[in-house]
Amino acid sequence: MENLFGTKIRSLREASGILQRQVAYHLDIDSPMLSNVERGERKARREWIPKLAKLLKANEDELLTAWLADRIQELVQDEKVAKDSIKAVAIKMGMTIR
Repeated sequence: MENLFGTKIRSLREASGILQRQVAYHLDIDSPMLSNVERGERKARREWIPKLAKLLKANEDELLTAWLADRIQELVQDEKVAKDSIKAVAIKMGMTIR
């Protein structure tokens, strides 16, 4: 499954010249776990987002958006009414839908 958060983290990490082991140390996890997160084989924890934003000098809201998008996709990806459900939630939250 396409993983927005993992792809974003890998891109930011590589652009910053930071090694996986350095990020993993900062999150108090091992390098293989971070590798799995970057590949979408393991879920990232919500509490990592502020730490990653600081370490990678990234916008915390952008990281949170990617993280939430992955969670939503995982939840609705096999549902035939996924698009309608997402639209209903957006409307309920007062968002404009195109």
